[in-house]
Amino acid sequence: MPVVLALFSCRTASGASLAKLYQNARSDFEHGELAKAQTEAERGYSISNERDEYWTAHFRVLRGEILTWRGLNKDALSVLQNDLPASLSTDEIAVRRKVAQGLADFYLQRYGESKQRLTEAEEIAREHQPSLIGYVALSEGTVAAFQDDYSAAENYFQHALALARAQGNLFQQANALGSLGLTCMRRRQFDAAVEWYAKSLQVSESLGNRTQIEKTSGNLGWSYYKLGDLEKALGLFKKAADTCQQLGLSQDQQVWLSNSGLVYSTLGNFDEGEQDYETALAIARTLQNKALIAITLNNLAKLELARKNVTQAQRYSGEALNLSRENQLGGSELYARINEGRIALFQKRYSDAQDHLRYVITNAASDFPMRWEAQAILAETYAKMSQLDAADIHFRKAVETIDEARSSLGRTEYRLSFLNTATDFYNDYIDFLVSQNRIEDALAVAEHSRARTLAEGLGIKPASLEDRSMRPTEIARRQHAVILAYWLKPEHSYLWAITPTKVSLLKLPDDTEINAAVQAYRKALTGPRDPLETASDSGQQLYQMLVAPAAKLIPGNSRVVIIADGSLYGLNFETLLAPSPKLHYWIDDVTISNANSLAMLRTSANAGEHEAKPSLLLIGNPVSASQDFPPLPQAQQEIREVAAHFSSTGETVIDGPKATPAAYLASDPSNFSYIHFVAHGTASRLSPLDSAVILSPQGDSYKLYARDIVEKPLRADLVTISACYGSGSRSYSGEGLVGLSWAFLRAGARNVIASLWEANDVSTPKLMDSMYTAISHGDDPAAALHAAKLTMLHSDSVYRRPFYWAPFQIYVGPGQRKASVPEAKIVATKIGAGNSH
Repeated sequence: MPVVLALFSCRTASGASLAKLYQNARSDFEHGELAKAQTEAERGYSISNERDEYWTAHFRVLRGEILTWRGLNKDALSVLQNDLPASLSTDEIAVRRKVAQGLADFYLQRYGESKQRLTEAEEIAREHQPSLIGYVALSEGTVAAFQDDYSAAENYFQHALALARAQGNLFQQANALGSLGLTCMRRRQFDAAVEWYAKSLQVSESLGNRTQIEKTSGNLGWSYYKLGDLEKALGLFKKAADTCQQLGLSQDQQVWLSNSGLVYSTLGNFDEGEQDYETALAIARTLQNKALIAITLNNLAKLELARKNVTQAQRYSGEALNLSRENQLGGSELYARINEGRIALFQKRYSDAQDHLRYVITNAASDFPMRWEAQAILAETYAKMSQLDAADIHFRKAVETIDEARSSLGRTEYRLSFLNTATDFYNDYIDFLVSQNRIEDALAVAEHSRARTLAEGLGIKPASLEDRSMRPTEIARRQHAVILAYWLKPEHSYLWAITPTKVSLLKLPDDTEINAAVQAYRKALTGPRDPLETASDSGQQLYQMLVAPAAKLIPGNSRVVIIADGSLYGLNFETLLAPSPKLHYWIDDVTISNANSLAMLRTSANAGEHEAKPSLLLIGNPVSASQDFPPLPQAQQEIREVAAHFSSTGETVIDGPKATPAAYLASDPSNFSYIHFVAHGTASRLSPLDSAVILSPQGDSYKLYARDIVEKPLRADLVTISACYGSGSRSYSGEGLVGLSWAFLRAGARNVIASLWEANDVSTPKLMDSMYTAISHGDDPAAALHAAKLTMLHSDSVYRRPFYWAPFQIYVGPGQRKASVPEAKIVATKIGAGNSH
């Protein structure tokens, strides 16, 4: 709250100088410049000491507030220990002193003292300083939130927000908005928390308050972590920790380092995780903050368990459990008990493991991740005891908890990333089923995690563990294909080879080995030489790892549908190097399509949905929106070539300045059987639904975002995205690559062709012209694309290199069917050179 200058008008010149210094110090404090504010407060205290008790008290209280914000709670209490002069017992600083003491007491687990201090602060504010009622409410809400009284916390924060808005107090508004985010976060409503934090961040940035920005960014990172978006989370944690180090915010730095260590550990980067954890633990011990010490010890215990270093894990976990019990740290005790359960399982103390895990399941009702983790470990315990039915029951209960958690999320982005947090569980459950030779049950568990967000958006029922209608062999028979469904994991991976007559399970190398080969081959494919001519080791290696185990099940000239996983989403299987009769690309043997899940394959189209005559919406040759998206030299020619494949009576062409995002959205694309873009495209890795087609500017708008595409239903048989990275550059567990191709599938397209890397502006029109010619002769989209690629591969031109034809893959959505000449419905999305960010 700003200091009222009229209070000091009757003071001496020295008093006026101190008033100015105090106002500057408090302004710096409220703008997050804590080090500067502390220096000014200490200077003011030194100047005023022994000659002006009024200003001495003000600077002393401000010093205490700053120390509390820095997490130096013992130092804060020491500074604030002496009573104020009687003349200031109802002054604003009396309220601020009580609040700072109350928060410091709370963070030091002195809960009785904390409650008393805050009650006294509220009484003074109500009787003498009503403008500070909201300030007190913020602190009372913080205490309530950390004591899990979320209803009371929300009431406090909403009240503080209303008062801050009425007073025009931006500092308090930012705090209240962020605190509402904190309440949602502690309630495990992480999608709602993101919304509150975004609002708080906007206000904080308008103030330039680096401390508030740091706190909000870190909390936003935790919300993204719990939603499974690890990349966003790690970036926010590291940025917040760096800011804390610059500002001297030790307590916050400890939290964000501990959280970044958690992300590293989740990603399997244990050395980086341990380094951040150890630094965080040292800070927590220096601060003597028992809650933070317990949290970090739990994290270190979990990391050592992942390393199978049980002795070290037990040391960390035992200390965390004792500390949590002694100081009534309920949440930390539950995490410690999970670690103790794992340790007991390692040591074959099954009864102890059951006791710890049942305690967690009973007491973690609202913490979904903690509950399903405990349920999964309990299932593993029963499995080790050879009580297989009981193990399966608890694995299924964990699935139910995961589904319950996911269904509570409102926004598509959060559901997309959510299953990243459950990968370890699915790995364990699949291993359990495979160990019993329950091959199709293991496949059902894998399928349960695949393409759920995509299926829900299309009104398709995702695969269920209880759904016996998911008959894999029947799906393969209807597709006239062999389906290869992959699952990558540590230690070993799996391949389900599904033919029209049987389901076979094959073990593959671990994900690390496969990922390294994929990365190496991607470089070879986009490099200057033809991998076939150089007999690429990685291309041959991937064939032997991924295809050769199932080769006997795949007749020559077969159709193959790939259901990828992990790094395989970014691999074109057509380019793998088959060894006999001589080294060749696998595309010479099979016609390949890609699917997100079996659920996407089992649906069929209704004949009535197909128009008797095709119609075309052609959008392209846009005005350059910026220097990042220069004019496309081949755009006009591309428009002519595409139009030549259609009857002019059914064409709608929107080009040049008229080719705007609004024009597409207003065109009602569901009425067209063909839609074709000639434009730039972008793929956003950080936020995949921000991938976009770049069209002509209309005001500040020139991007047709993936999030907008999904809102306009389509009824097309084929969408072709001839763009740079049209498949997307970010994959999610279960969902696959998410970008423009995913968006068109979600909108209802029955097939999508998209590129995995940069599309060449000269060769792509040749490939597309050949494909359209094949379709006009009656080929279905997969066969037409296959034929077009073979034509280019076996030519004498430079375009025989897979760099030119292999970016493009076909993804099948629901209701795909074989196209016929009079009814062929095609949506062709031609997008020129683009970029990824």
